[in-house]
Amino acid sequence: MLQRTGRVTTGDGVELAYAESGTGRPLVYVAGWLGHLDLSWELPEERGYLEALARGRRLVRYDRAGTGLSAAASGAPSLEAEVAQLSAVVERLGPEPVDVMGVSLGAPVAAAWAAAHPDRVRRLVLYGGWALGAELSPPSAREHMLGLVGAHWGLGSDVLTAVFAPDLASADRAQLARYQRACAPAETARELLALGYRIDVRGLLGHVASPTLVVHRTGDRAVPVSEGRALAAGIPGARFVELPGRSHLPYAGDTAALLTAVRRFLGLRGARRPAAVLTPRQQEVAGLVAEGLTNREIAARLGIEERSAEGHVERIRLRLGVRSRAQIAAWHAGRGR
Repeated sequence: MLQRTGRVTTGDGVELAYAESGTGRPLVYVAGWLGHLDLSWELPEERGYLEALARGRRLVRYDRAGTGLSAAASGAPSLEAEVAQLSAVVERLGPEPVDVMGVSLGAPVAAAWAAAHPDRVRRLVLYGGWALGAELSPPSAREHMLGLVGAHWGLGSDVLTAVFAPDLASADRAQLARYQRACAPAETARELLALGYRIDVRGLLGHVASPTLVVHRTGDRAVPVSEGRALAAGIPGARFVELPGRSHLPYAGDTAALLTAVRRFLGLRGARRPAAVLTPRQQEVAGLVAEGLTNREIAARLGIEERSAEGHVERIRLRLGVRSRAQIAAWHAGRGR
């Protein structure tokens, strides 16, 4: 699946980058805390998840101001600015109602926008969101995290990755931490994190008129499930679906269950596990496994250490959800070429 990118300008002159993939009715995706349209498309787990969302829909994503490919705004992040950015993206899609999905920080933003634009939303999906940011953690923990992100973005991104995605393999968590740092500088990351802590959409939820699905994982380590329940309770007629799991990121953990709930609510067929996407190096290693090479032989062929080859094979096995080298070889023969 290809991704098409473009630019749109908000009413106050901030240039935002957006991307589209798939075809059909628009599904406008309001992402979480940090994002990068190009780099997220290169993360195998996230791309598999996004492509599954885009089957049967035209998935429209954007980088919020100051992150990814978008320009920085002149003022500090605010809920009002977030709503204005979402409006700019939706306006270019035409007058017809659209489906909207908000994830993490994007959930209260999407809910606020839906409350202000009831005639523009066909269906609303909120995942991993909250109504009151002050309920995310105690004040001391919030201040500690803000200080850590602002003073030591490297360590801060590592800590947040462990909270957001405990189900990812260690190598993938390290990649995710690097990804967060590439999305935004420390000060922007800190300001957006602070915005999440101070958001309060409780007074807006009653104005959401569209059919709404709220999904939350029971053991979410970043956002208590009670906040998902609060979102659903505040929106008239909202349906609440609680899924097992502890990862906050939608593409970590049992992604298939989440995708199935979302797609069925949108009137689409349920989803299977997203197709595994390997990095170019992993594709190469899988091919050498299919040739019958041992880890030592793979290391020699690629000019790397044997333990590095072993690590590649293990990550391939985890990503494909298989148990043996023979299954890796079978995957390569049937799908990997």
